Amino acid sequence: MAKFDISVKQIAREALPRLIDNLVFPNLVYKENIEGNAAKQGDTVSVRCPVKLTATEFDASTGVAPENMQKDTIDVTLDHLATVDMQVGAIEAACDFDSVVRMFIEPAAVALAEKINAEGLALYKDIPTVAGEAGTTPAGLNDIASASYALDMNKVPAGTRRAVWNPLATSQLKQVPAIVNAEKCGSSSALRTGAIGKVFGIENYMSQAVCNHQTTANALSLTLASAANDAGSITMNFTGNGKIIKGDVLVIGGKNYVATADGTVSGTKVTVSVYPKVTASASAEVTAIGSHAANLVFHPDAFAFITRPLQAPAGVESYVTTYNGIALRVVRGYDMKFKREMLSMDVLYAFKTIYPELAVRYMG
Repeated sequence: MAKFDISVKQIAREALPRLIDNLVFPNLVYKENIEGNAAKQGDTVSVRCPVKLTATEFDASTGVAPENMQKDTIDVTLDHLATVDMQVGAIEAACDFDSVVRMFIEPAAVALAEKINAEGLALYKDIPTVAGEAGTTPAGLNDIASASYALDMNKVPAGTRRAVWNPLATSQLKQVPAIVNAEKCGSSSALRTGAIGKVFGIENYMSQAVCNHQTTANALSLTLASAANDAGSITMNFTGNGKIIKGDVLVIGGKNYVATADGTVSGTKVTVSVYPKVTASASAEVTAIGSHAANLVFHPDAFAFITRPLQAPAGVESYVTTYNGIALRVVRGYDMKFKREMLSMDVLYAFKTIYPELAVRYMG
C-alpha cells in the first residue's frame, strides 16, 4: 500500500478556505480577530464586544463624561469543539492530493460547517422579539416588511441588516418577483449560493440549519403567582399538560419575554428565568407562543462568533491555521488501543448573544 505522505499542513491550508466557504451564520455576525495563546475546550476568554455608545447633550458647566470602554468586554467560554475524525487507512490509498480533497477534506469541511451553522442559529433562544405567525411560512414582501418594522421599533441601525430563512420560507420568498430580481450579495460560496437578495434594506439568505422550536408551553393556562417588579425570574400558576423550555416566548401584558432556561415545577407553580425583566401585577395572564420555525433577522452586532487556535497535542504531527477570524487544527496520530492511524480536523469556538435587542425571531 502506498505511503500516506501528504502533510497535515497541506490538509489544513486546503481545508480552512473550504470550511469558510460553507459557513453561513458565522460569516454574517460579529467575528473577533483571533489574538492570544492557544486554548482548549472549556477555557474562558475575554472578548471585546462591538462598541455601543450613547450621544448626550454637551453641558459647558460640567464638561464631557467619557464612556468606559471596558464595559463592552465580556467573558466567553469556548464550549464547542467540532471534530471530524477518519482512519488514515481509509484515505491513504489515494494516489494524489486531489483525491484526498474529494475523499476527506471537502466532506470534513462541510460536516464542520453544518455543525457550526446549526449551533449559531440556535441563538434564537436568546431573542424575545418575535414577528410573523407560528406555524405560517413567510411567503411575501409583507413578511420582510414586518421583520424590518420589528427591527425599526427596536431602533436597530439600518445600515446592515441580515436575515437567515429556512428552506421552506426561502422557496416561498424566491417566487416573489421583487425578490427574484433583487441584487444578489455575499462574499463567500455558501453566501452566494444561499443569497435570496436584498429587500427593504435586509440581506436575505437561506440555511438548512435554521432551527425549529418545539414546545408544549402553549398548552398551559398560565397566570403570574405574584407581582413582578423588574424581575428576571417569574413564578406562575399553571394548569394543563405541558412544560416551559428555554427559548419559549411568553407574552405578558402585550410584551414578549423569552425563557432563558427551562422552567422549574413545584406543585401547580412553575418558575422560569426570563429576558428582559418583567413588571406586571399578580394574576396577570401569561400566553406562550407555540412551536415555530425560528428564522432570524438581525444586525451583525447582535451575535458574536469566537474561535481560538487549539493547543498542539504532544507527540503527534499537527498544524493550526487561521484566517478571517477562524482557526482550524489538523492532527495526525496513532491510536494505540486499536492499532490504527487517525486523521482529525477540529475547530474550537463559541457563540454569544451580545445585544438581543438587535435581532428578531421571525416565526414560520
